[in-house]
Parts: sequence; C-alpha cells; structure tokens
Amino acid sequence: MAESVFITDVSPRDGLQNERSAITTQQKAELVRLLCASGVDEVEVSSFVSAKWVPQLGDASELFRTLAAEGPELRQQHAQRGRTIFSALAPNEQGMKALLGVNEAARAKVIDKVSLFTAASETFNKRNTNATIAESIERFRPALALAAKEGLWVRVYVSCAFACPFEGEIKPGQVIKVVKQIAGLVSHSEYWPDGPITQGDSFAGVEIAIGDTIGAATAGRTELLFQRLLDAEMAAWFHEFPGANDTGRWPPLVLHLHDTFGRAGECVKAALDLGIRRFDGSAGGLGGCPYASTPTTRAPGNIATETLVDVVHAAGFATGVDVDRLRAAGDFARSLIRPVP
Repeated sequence: MAESVFITDVSPRDGLQNERSAITTQQKAELVRLLCASGVDEVEVSSFVSAKWVPQLGDASELFRTLAAEGPELRQQHAQRGRTIFSALAPNEQGMKALLGVNEAARAKVIDKVSLFTAASETFNKRNTNATIAESIERFRPALALAAKEGLWVRVYVSCAFACPFEGEIKPGQVIKVVKQIAGLVSHSEYWPDGPITQGDSFAGVEIAIGDTIGAATAGRTELLFQRLLDAEMAAWFHEFPGANDTGRWPPLVLHLHDTFGRAGECVKAALDLGIRRFDGSAGGLGGCPYASTPTTRAPGNIATETLVDVVHAAGFATGVDVDRLRAAGDFARSLIRPVP
C-alpha cells in the first residue's frame, strides 16, 4: 500500500485574502463544500483578523456558522481520515476568542485547528505584524494557552523561510533559530514560569509550516533547509511536540509553497525524498504574496492543489483525493477571482 501524504487546501483563506472583488459568504461556503467533496484532508477556511485590515475575510464567523449548519456530513462523506479538518488563522488573543466563540455557539468543534504566524525575516515580520520575530512569538502565549485548554491543533507559520522581498535570501540558520524559539514555546515547560501552559491541558498536536512566501525556493535549497530541520538536534525537539509521535504525524513539519517561478513541484519532490508528508496547496493556484506582483501583473500564487496532488501521486504516494472533483473545485475557485486589468 502506498504511503499517505496529508494535503491541506488554503484557498478559502490564503487564496482569497488579498482579492479586492466582492466574494459572498455563500460563494466561499461553496468552495469549501467542493474541497470537502474532493477528499483533501484539511481546509483552511478563513482568518479571524480585523475586517479593517483584511476586509475579504471579515465574514469568518458567518462562514463557519453557515458550514456548521450543514451538519457533520459535510466533512465526513469523503474524507479518507474520518473527516475533513477545518482550520483558521487567529493571529492574536482577540482572534482566538472569536474562533472559540464559533465552537461554543455550535456546541461542537467546528474549527479543529488554529494557525498563528511569524517570519524568518525581521523586516517582513515588522511590516506584517508590527513586531520583531521574538515579540511576535511571545504574543503566541495567550492563544496557545486557550488552544491547549480546548484541545485544538496548532499550526505556526514561518514566512519568508527561503527569501524575503525586503532582505533577500534567508539563510537556513535563521530559519532554525526561529523554529527553535517556537519549539521551545510549545514543548518546553521552562518557557512557562507557572508551568507548561495550563496544567492538565494539552494541544491535540502542533506543527510548523515552512513558508516560501515569494516563491524563491528551489529543489536544492529545499533539500538543504529540510536536512537542517530534520537533523538529530532538531528531531529531538520535534519529538517533544504534542502528537508528533502518533502514527502518520511525523515529522510535524509542513511545506507551504508559492509557485511564482514554476519551481514548486520540484520542491515538493525534494521534500518528499526527505520524509516530509504534509503539504499546502491552493485550489486553482489562488493567492500568492502581493509583494511578488506588480500593478498590472498578478504573480502566480500558491502551488495549485491540483498540481500538488499530481506531483505526489507521480512520486508513488497516496492522498485519497478525487482528482476530478479537485479540478472542479479549482475551476470554481478561479471563477471567483477578478482578472487584473
């Protein structure tokens, strides 16, 4: 039997967040339905951020209420792992409380996973979060405590892991430094003066998503970075992550690629060869970093989930994804986007 690879589709959140044309809550819900029907393992549905800063995602709570009203069958009918995971970005304590409010109102775990973010570039992080890397990671504490109390999965994005639009190339050592800071916060009790997070509480699991924000990665640089991330020293840290040693959850690393220069497929192959089994894609190739675009040309976005699944299957791995249904989701996703004039 072929080894399985875990596929997360981020198109409803990362794919749509910078889109200026009006996309209705019902259209977003339909995209999520199509993705669930395709059999992807996880859908990153939205983000609990200020509508002032990201107006496209200002309907996060409404979107989740719409999906919750359809009942558990929406996520259980096609998922190979029992049900499709729903996740959302919640960059601060206020966002985390809004996320938990959705679950409380539904009296069910509608949202299974919370995503936080930092970067391997000080300049990018300052512009994106108005904080240093260390400050942004320190801000995770309240959200992490709430996530542990509720038994949620936690993802931490590390953006600009290969290059930054302001600083240029990012060395692997800088990424390792940031990952160690995150690892210490989620797995080492000495980082919590009053004990590990909240006594008796635990995350369902923790993962770190390595982000190629502007599509600068190559197969060679992917190999170099993940060799460092998976060496004996780092593996010892990762083995302490909640859930990391469960079947199918090792290593607790995700590769999040943008296909700006058409190299993302080669990077997926390189990561697969090193044992990475969790990848992000975006239906229809939606999204991408606005810093990689120009006023007249939209840069290619995230690696299309359709392409990602094709590469994974060609490498001899299984995903449980229905390719035809995934392509239908990609077609629908692209129909939501207004072309650049």
